[in-house]
Amino acid sequence: MEQGRTRDTAPSHPVPPRPATPHPTPSHPVPHRAPSHPAPEPHTDVRVPEQTRGEHTHSEPPAPRLVQRHSVRGQILEALRTALVGGELVPGEVYSAPALGARFGVSATPVREAMQQLAVEGAVEVVPNRGFRVTERTPRELAELAEVRALLEVPVMLRLARTVPAERWSELRPLAEATSAAAARGDRAHYAESDRAFHRAVLALAGNEQLVAVAEDLHRRSQWPLVAGPAIRRADLVADAAEHSALLDALIAQDLPVVQSLAREHFTSAK
Repeated sequence: MEQGRTRDTAPSHPVPPRPATPHPTPSHPVPHRAPSHPAPEPHTDVRVPEQTRGEHTHSEPPAPRLVQRHSVRGQILEALRTALVGGELVPGEVYSAPALGARFGVSATPVREAMQQLAVEGAVEVVPNRGFRVTERTPRELAELAEVRALLEVPVMLRLARTVPAERWSELRPLAEATSAAAARGDRAHYAESDRAFHRAVLALAGNEQLVAVAEDLHRRSQWPLVAGPAIRRADLVADAAEHSALLDALIAQDLPVVQSLAREHFTSAK
């Protein structure tokens, strides 16, 4: 208010605003801080690189874009696992992170991180200065994994058969049906995923997270392809999936001898 009055009493001062920018600072900061120039700049800088130019409203937050960026490694990891199970990545072959990155349309960094995780899981091995070689599995290794899985899971299933009520087992029926659906399509990758989901749900009823984690790791390792094994037929997947439903029927009926027989047969014939 005082500044407005000084202008009214001294209208003959056009000179100060011209030469000296520091003197008119009392009047300039107020109008120049109000404009919204700083605000829109960060929004356009963040969004343009991640999406083609298009319509954007101010209500669109950049957070979902960042989540997608951070999830790239996880998406690549799952894509690589699917490629391994489906046989797209051949055992014994060496694949470089840049080449796989070009295939998936991402940089080499998330691919390299995902491959490091697969190396921990035993699916690939690091080849210095070259990339990653898909592990060559043998029928003996697969049989050993099946034996360990049976030693771990069968006793747990027998114990659960004595204590878990029938309605809890019935809740797992959709998971068994999902394996049958994937098998009927001959979809090896989705069958592997639904197969793990079924076994994971069964063991989760024991309430032991460490048990579930160890069994999941063994199960995933058993699904990597063999060096030169026969191609998995759709009929093999269908038969394997049918054992899930039969096992649920035995668990609901608390028929322990049948549960034990089916579980052991399921592991020895696991595909």
